[in-house]
Amino acid sequence: MGNEIMSQITKRALEQSLKNLLLKKPLNKITISDITEDCGINRMTFYYHFKDIYDLVEWACLEDAQKALQQKKTYDTWQDGFLQIFQAVKENKPFILNVYRCVRREQVEQYLSPLVSRLLMGVLEEEAKGMSVRDEDKAFIANIYSYVFIGLMLDWIKDDMRAEPSEIISQLATAIQGAFRQSLENFRVDSTSSGTK
Repeated sequence: MGNEIMSQITKRALEQSLKNLLLKKPLNKITISDITEDCGINRMTFYYHFKDIYDLVEWACLEDAQKALQQKKTYDTWQDGFLQIFQAVKENKPFILNVYRCVRREQVEQYLSPLVSRLLMGVLEEEAKGMSVRDEDKAFIANIYSYVFIGLMLDWIKDDMRAEPSEIISQLATAIQGAFRQSLENFRVDSTSSGTK
């Protein structure tokens, strides 16, 4: 237990140093030595926890994602949850913009996916109450909307986060109103037969 806590403290110290350095220079100009010197941790300790800087970046993204969502595990609406994701990204603007510019778009998608998927599965489980829909079909629906949400968010990041997140979410809500329930209805298993409705 003690080792796990120490490990978390060390990782967070490395993450904080990376974020401090990102305020001064781009990710591709930062070295492991820069990070370890900034927080007073030796290189061997860095390599004990992470294989390279991008591994640290990935961990930091997932940590931020979990922190952003753990305060509020349930949402009154999916719009609330999605707005929280936007806010978490905006709070980390220098970090996220650097990641966006220095790694492949697929990697940024990979960082955002766990957040969005978790949010969407919660929404779909709520909407599917009383319906007989296979778990794999729910996951497939979540995947489709995940592409839409992440695509919108990546475009927003690419545009230097200029648009107001609440406006993007409002437009999206109008565009897909009722779509979650309709998608679930389309996959609903008819309890009176072996087919689907």
